[in-house]
Amino acid sequence: MTDRPGSGGDTPSSAGRVDVAGDAMDRLTARLRDEDAVVVAYSGGADSALLAFAAAKVLGRRALAVTAVSPSLAASERAAARDFARAHGLAHLEVCTDEGDRPEYAANGADRCYHCKSALFDALTPLAAAMGARIALGTNLDDLGDHRPGQRAAAERGAIAPLVDAGLTKADVRAVSRRLGLVTADKPAAPCLASRVSYGDPVTPEILHRIETAEAALRDLGFPVCRVRAHAGGTLARVEVPGADIPRACELRERVDAAVRGAGFTFCSLDLSGFASGRLNALLPLLPS
Repeated sequence: MTDRPGSGGDTPSSAGRVDVAGDAMDRLTARLRDEDAVVVAYSGGADSALLAFAAAKVLGRRALAVTAVSPSLAASERAAARDFARAHGLAHLEVCTDEGDRPEYAANGADRCYHCKSALFDALTPLAAAMGARIALGTNLDDLGDHRPGQRAAAERGAIAPLVDAGLTKADVRAVSRRLGLVTADKPAAPCLASRVSYGDPVTPEILHRIETAEAALRDLGFPVCRVRAHAGGTLARVEVPGADIPRACELRERVDAAVRGAGFTFCSLDLSGFASGRLNALLPLLPS
């Protein structure tokens, strides 16, 4: 699967890096061989893409990649997931999920992700049952320390996490994906659009569309990594870009402001702390217990 030290012109340090990726892939392959069949919850991100790719290599058509489609999935992410599946010949389906119709999800409390994942499992369970498969999630070891209520839903439904079982961190996922030549190796994280809505503010198709439109406009301005966090009932957009991009965002402030307000927000602010995943989790202690 991988080059070994002394097998070619690699330096000891580069050979070591290749071996780390090769060993990680070997562990993942071995883990997947323990399954009769899997239905992979496939968003097209680095984690689920590697899992779907590896499952297809190990299990062939006994591996099915399924993308959940709802207003919380950006159109660009849906298209990228579809393109990756086609490029690698993955068995791939799209299913519509109804989390937006569930009052507990729309209320956007601290357990929103639990209700989202419950809707996902409700859609995937019949497919898994028909295949005699288990549902597999692209959770990696680094995810286990985050606030992720969806993991409780996964445990309740008996879903598996092969990347965790194989001991893969996010860095391992990227290293293995790079070794395999997958375009997702360096793909920035792209959580669902609902994760941008301030806890306690309702999640609606309208606010999700505003966020999607604003982020697409920012990417067009040259900010490939960005978040538009919606606050104050969706009237205020707090823009996060990496710290190194903040000076350029300030230089382009009029265009940034126009792009965000053009998406439907009344106010646009730039977070001077820079981009960081899960920033809205800082609001969790303020929610009613």
